Amino acid sequence: MPGLIRHSLFGVRVDVGSMGGACEQILAAAGEHRGGLVCVANVDMLTRARNTPKLMAVMQGALAVTADGMPLVWAQRRLLGLAAAERVRGPCLVLELCEKAQRLELPVYFYGGMPDEIAPLRAALLARFPHLRIAGIESPPLLPAEPGMDEATVDAINASGAALLFVGLGCPKQEYWMAAQQPRLLPVSLGVGLAFALIAGTKSQAPAWMRNNGLEWLYRLVQEPGRLWKRYLVGNSRFLWYTVCELLRPGRH
Repeated sequence: MPGLIRHSLFGVRVDVGSMGGACEQILAAAGEHRGGLVCVANVDMLTRARNTPKLMAVMQGALAVTADGMPLVWAQRRLLGLAAAERVRGPCLVLELCEKAQRLELPVYFYGGMPDEIAPLRAALLARFPHLRIAGIESPPLLPAEPGMDEATVDAINASGAALLFVGLGCPKQEYWMAAQQPRLLPVSLGVGLAFALIAGTKSQAPAWMRNNGLEWLYRLVQEPGRLWKRYLVGNSRFLWYTVCELLRPGRH
């Protein structure tokens, strides 16, 4: 399928397509050097957007909104009848794009994550892609929840020649940061959350069977219960409620 097809799920934009289609669309935009942002959506992002107009607006104006979480893909297939829906997982998207960027000789930039992730992230990427042109890797100081324009950082990223900018600040901070920089930012920016830590190996990934069965959230919850219990309790409950309401909607069948 060429590119992604724009759709909405429970009133929130979540595009439909494949990893290949997402990469094709993103790289085409990167070649134009006119910016644009990509949201990698999971259940948490979708439920936040339903109750946060600012985040909803960022997603609406994005170059693409990929379906990261398996529950979103299942809902697209079962509730909307979109058989072509596939998962576009954040860490996998980063690696796919880096592989293609190496082949196309496109510079890439990484912004976000923790300071102790920089060295292992660079090492892990170059071990996979020895000729990848890494224009920069930067772990910024703690940013506000809704960052504003950062002209010095944008100037540095633009000057690096980067065509793709991977942003790992967590949702929704990374979406707000990307949106704030869009008036001047030249590379396509992608909010990829925890991808830096997973690729660097500073955080462990859920086993494949958990990822394939929509249980990645449970793996993370066991790892960080104090920080994540409320997010998953509220977000997952809301998503389940939206699903039930759609199934029981009059005139659905």
